[in-house]
Amino acid sequence: MRRFWLVFSQAVTVLLAAYFVVATLKPGWLGSRGAVTTASTGVPLVEAPAPATVAPPAGSLRLAAQKAAAAVVSINTTKAVQHPYANDPWFRFFFGEQGSAPQAGLGSGVIISADGYILTNNHVVENADEIEVQLNDQRKTRAKVIGTDPESDLAILRITLERLPVITLGNSDALQVGDQVLAIGNPFGVGQTVTSGIVSALGRNQLGINTFENFIQTDAAINPGNSGGALVDVNGHLMGINTAIYSRSGGNVGLGFAIPVSTAKQVLEGIVKDGVVTRGWIGVEPAELSPELMETFGVKAKRGVLITGVLQNGPAAQAGVRPGDVIVEVAGKPISTVSELLTSVAGLKPGEATKFRVQRKGDGVDLSVTPGKRPKPRQLQQR
Repeated sequence: MRRFWLVFSQAVTVLLAAYFVVATLKPGWLGSRGAVTTASTGVPLVEAPAPATVAPPAGSLRLAAQKAAAAVVSINTTKAVQHPYANDPWFRFFFGEQGSAPQAGLGSGVIISADGYILTNNHVVENADEIEVQLNDQRKTRAKVIGTDPESDLAILRITLERLPVITLGNSDALQVGDQVLAIGNPFGVGQTVTSGIVSALGRNQLGINTFENFIQTDAAINPGNSGGALVDVNGHLMGINTAIYSRSGGNVGLGFAIPVSTAKQVLEGIVKDGVVTRGWIGVEPAELSPELMETFGVKAKRGVLITGVLQNGPAAQAGVRPGDVIVEVAGKPISTVSELLTSVAGLKPGEATKFRVQRKGDGVDLSVTPGKRPKPRQLQQR
């Protein structure tokens, strides 16, 4: 028995000695516990061992950012700005000829096709004389404007480079409040930046930003220079084009707005295929429901859009829409505001009959309206 304990004690001693040697010289052999190292100052530090794999930690959005970031570009524009009195003879007499001063602009864009098509905001490239695109791999090239749509504040550019990274388009209609998203762009020109947040609201309108508004609202940090950049989901799929922020200081306060990719695809198809975006139009004068108007027209509806005027021989008039009708549904989609009506009608294909549900003097009426082609806004016709 005594001999057994002697052998046991000697074995334990040898094992402890071996453990001490390994822990000091090769701590990585002992697993994931921190290793004690001595810095150049002689201070012993405990450092985490190198990870065995490259898998991101739980909750990381690294893979989504890596997947989408390569297709997000920086856009630099220049345009000549002439002095407002440059053509005044008295101004020229006293100050001489004043040349045009170049003005620089900054924004972002998203490569959506291997053919070089880029989605961005119209206000990023509007009136620009030169447009330079810089890719995430630092390549630079000039871009050509294929077409713009001021009413949705979208523009399509094209570049001619090989081996272009392309973003994957997602389904923005499937987004829900609370979903995680990433905003990728070039804020303030500091370089590509990725911020994260959630979808804080959907279908935002009546902001006075665009004619057709159906914004995704997010609290992901968006700042000047992010315009035209990508709003992506946790899979790195494009959900929207970052467009505007609500801010009194000019910086992010947690209210950012993006145009859904579903709208962007419609604009892309129209511009590339037809050179212009074609939208539906029915020829009515809509108004929000108000106690005064409801009393004037004898309306008792609880929701919908009141029609105060109908264009003679227009699509709505031919379908039987009358002043005083309240449109409550378009193609099965509930309508509550003028903005929702405009957006829904604009999305209809001209020439194809669509079901409209209206409330008339307390009765529900179904009408088949064949929308026409929306005329250009007056300000666009004058250009």
